[in-house]
Amino acid sequence: MDILLQLVFSGIALGMIYAVIAFGYQLTFATSGTLNFGQGEALMLGALVGLSLAGGVHGGPYLNYWLAIPIVILFGALQGAFVEWIGVRPAIRIKSEFGWIMSTIALAIIFKNVAENIWGKEDMPFPSPLDTAPVQVLGANVQPMQLVVIGGALLIMLAVEVFNRKSIHGKAVVATANDRDAAGLMGIDTGRVITLSYALSSATAAFAGALVAPITLTGATMGASLGLKAFAVAIIGGLTSGMGAIVGGLIMGIAETTAGYYISTGYKDVPGLVLLLLVLAVKPAGLFGKATIKKV
Repeated sequence: MDILLQLVFSGIALGMIYAVIAFGYQLTFATSGTLNFGQGEALMLGALVGLSLAGGVHGGPYLNYWLAIPIVILFGALQGAFVEWIGVRPAIRIKSEFGWIMSTIALAIIFKNVAENIWGKEDMPFPSPLDTAPVQVLGANVQPMQLVVIGGALLIMLAVEVFNRKSIHGKAVVATANDRDAAGLMGIDTGRVITLSYALSSATAAFAGALVAPITLTGATMGASLGLKAFAVAIIGGLTSGMGAIVGGLIMGIAETTAGYYISTGYKDVPGLVLLLLVLAVKPAGLFGKATIKKV
């Protein structure tokens, strides 16, 4: 039972990282109907920038880990705005139905290649800002950083929700998500709102990268797998539901850790993806998503 609890806690920590990335997918989909398929690379760059700042790689300044977090978030926001400006906005302007897909995938590959040339192709350890000695939680040994990952992931998603509901810019995001055409007629600059949603999306992913880096290895290849699985999480939970991202992430994370231990590490990805297929077959809008009806 103790081993199972440890696997569950590890799965929750991993699942919350998936949830944060999936939450970013939802932000861009709500405002523009597009997805940034380079979300995983935003996480990867956030982890590597954090490593350079807090880990001193390439002569970095060795900032305190907690002081480096805001810089990582700002970097992620700028990276997301760049992706929207160079890859998504032209496709939206010419009403290209699939142009943004190839553009975001191409940018993801470019970011990965740039990261390999700057930081190298080898995975690197990220120094933990906390004591690595496990703590007892309900009888299970849990790393303190795993608790930080869970709390930090919930905090960043809550912060974005508060921003959307309380700030004038956030309300513009919500209005654009509800009806982009009506928001435009009311004087809202929907183009700027879409850029903001991409900035928020990549900022949350970069923050997730800085969170997960101390409990895993950091490298240029870490983003692709996490981004793909987070997309599966977004589909399982529903692309229109924040709660769906959390529930989907927890399901995926716990399924991976338990399957990896009780079955085989070679099959740890199977249960979550089988669930994805079942959800698509039974409820295509996701567990918490709402089906939309289009009049033609």
